[in-house]
Amino acid sequence: MKVKAINKSIINCQKCPRLITYIDEVAQIKVKRYRQENYWGRPVPGFGDENARLLIVGLAPAAHGANRTGRMFTGDSSGDWLYRAMYETGFANQAESYSSEDGLQLIDSYIVALAHCAPPQNKPLRDEILNCREHLLNHIAAMQQVQIYLALGQMSFTNLCQIFQLKGLKFAHNREFQLSNGKKIITSYHPSRQNTQTGRLKWEDWLAVFQKIRNEL
Repeated sequence: MKVKAINKSIINCQKCPRLITYIDEVAQIKVKRYRQENYWGRPVPGFGDENARLLIVGLAPAAHGANRTGRMFTGDSSGDWLYRAMYETGFANQAESYSSEDGLQLIDSYIVALAHCAPPQNKPLRDEILNCREHLLNHIAAMQQVQIYLALGQMSFTNLCQIFQLKGLKFAHNREFQLSNGKKIITSYHPSRQNTQTGRLKWEDWLAVFQKIRNEL
């Protein structure tokens, strides 16, 4: 299955009624600061270079970020951190992301998520993640050039361990795990506002993850 077909299937997915109802409600009600904008309000497809060696696995779109703009990590504070670090390490052509039409291009990198619909309270249910897993599996199968999987947060790491049948591994920031196929998983705290504003994730520690990946690739 080709990447374009995978993303088409993501956009058309209706497997999780709770999430489909929620993202539609958010797109209709909006928030005051974005009241004049047209929300995407659908499952958000993957984004980036289809021949990438780096596959970034996030949690889920933000209700007023990617669910509004229609592009992963675009239009929210997590994306501000992500794309700035990717730009500084050569994985993106610009440091900012505010619209799907702002000219951002990813270089040798691609972004997917455990859940492609924005969940209430940013917390997808286990069944919803499992429903969405086929899209992640399809991306992994289609993107044969990938050498490194970057797991953003413990949930992404746990799900990648399940997919690759890894047991007994513990999540920690900026750790590296070798797969039997020669590829690697690298872990990082998610650049969520909860992590960045509390200081749990500091900029230099976040940037170090991408510097490590750049050096390895």
